[in-house]
Amino acid sequence: MARLVTLFTGQWADLSIKDLAPLAKKMGYDGLELACWGDHFDVEQAAKDAKYCKGLWDLLDSHGLTCCAVSSHLVGQAICDLIDERHKAILSPAIWGDGDPEGVRQRAAKNMILTAKAARNFFNAKPGRKGKDAYPAVVNGFTGSSIWHAVYAFPPTSQAYLEKGYADFAQRFGPILDAFDKADVNFALEAHPTEIAFDIASAQRAVAAVKGHKRFGFNFDPSHFGYQGVDYVKFIRTLGDRIFHSHVKDAWWGHGNGDVGVFGGHVDFGDARRFWDFRSVGRGDVKFEEIIVALNDVGYRGPLSVEWEDGRMDRVHGATEACAFVKKLDFAPSKLAFDAAFDKKNQ
Repeated sequence: MARLVTLFTGQWADLSIKDLAPLAKKMGYDGLELACWGDHFDVEQAAKDAKYCKGLWDLLDSHGLTCCAVSSHLVGQAICDLIDERHKAILSPAIWGDGDPEGVRQRAAKNMILTAKAARNFFNAKPGRKGKDAYPAVVNGFTGSSIWHAVYAFPPTSQAYLEKGYADFAQRFGPILDAFDKADVNFALEAHPTEIAFDIASAQRAVAAVKGHKRFGFNFDPSHFGYQGVDYVKFIRTLGDRIFHSHVKDAWWGHGNGDVGVFGGHVDFGDARRFWDFRSVGRGDVKFEEIIVALNDVGYRGPLSVEWEDGRMDRVHGATEACAFVKKLDFAPSKLAFDAAFDKKNQ
């Protein structure tokens, strides 16, 4: 059986979950990856109210949908970041508070811990659940980074300086990961520019920083690697045992006019001068066939979650097309060698 194809709701938070669920089903999806913003997944309610969790499952079930993960990218970004006025736009007033940077980081960390409890309660309420699900509870998210501003090493940046950033990440996320372990939930960082991990080397360093904590892994998303020159298939083969969830998102690169480079030139997405941009799934340069083979090889059996982003295309058209593309692309791994039937004992 091929994997479930789900839709990440983060880019659809302007729609209520009651409106989005039937639309997602109409577009062909098997389920939703619920964002912890808009009204899609209320962390505080899910952490304390069993009726809320049941009601959300009832809504999903009424439209023939399931859920394999919730996502807390916005809150996660504030945990390790150097806080500025941009964060106010993506955080709740309760987490932003008076805007004092350390206070924001501490409140964001507490909310992420609460998200683990909320996710556990929610997945415990899953209809038909018997014991532990075959696919464990996952919270996808960001970490932020206190050293992203040093990604280009000038003024001259020593490894000792960078190590302080990884130590800060470990100090802040250590208690969070312990809380995730207590709740029996995995945290999956979407390796991504502006996070503590944004390529293979930095991802390995992040794992080492938290001493290989079993609850720390990755939400694999190839769209953030290709334009950097990172081998996204190698990421799977290198860190496959820590891939807890997978996004399907496309990008293209090398299509600009030469005015703008990899760093984006301080121009908006969709600007024709850009060297790279996000594209609707199947319309960019990501080689998804190689990704499916690699995911099968490392034993990943979780969902393929479409994160739809394309500033040049109507999103309903794009997300519908993307769902069909992924379902046609995906396939279950073989249970026997293709040439096994040549052996007489198997005939």
